[in-house]
Amino acid sequence: MHSFRFDKSMRKILIVDDSLYMRTILKDALTGAGFEVVGQTGTGEQAIDLALELQPDYITLDNILPDMLGLDVLKVLREEKLPAKILMVSAVGQQSVIDEGSRLGANGYLIKPFTNEQLIDKLNLL
Repeated sequence: MHSFRFDKSMRKILIVDDSLYMRTILKDALTGAGFEVVGQTGTGEQAIDLALELQPDYITLDNILPDMLGLDVLKVLREEKLPAKILMVSAVGQQSVIDEGSRLGANGYLIKPFTNEQLIDKLNLL
């Protein structure tokens, strides 16, 4: 069994996904890879508040949230000059959405469903 651990020090990460199930999957995968999950939420409004308060090194950001789009959250966080590396994680795989994410400052894009290995590899590349 592979161990996808970072050689670097612990990395703080914020998980944003409207699905509790998906947040649990992400948390388990990230914790197992040596990340410190400092917060998680299912809404865009709380994602912005938590990101600015916790100042994580990384954020996994779903695009379809109950109160706003992940792209809108991304836009606000970049306007606030948050230095976190942001990985969009979404079932929405249209190229136009991926391109918009890049334009707004996402560091990467991962389409659901994915494996734990794909998730960690993607974060390692950010």
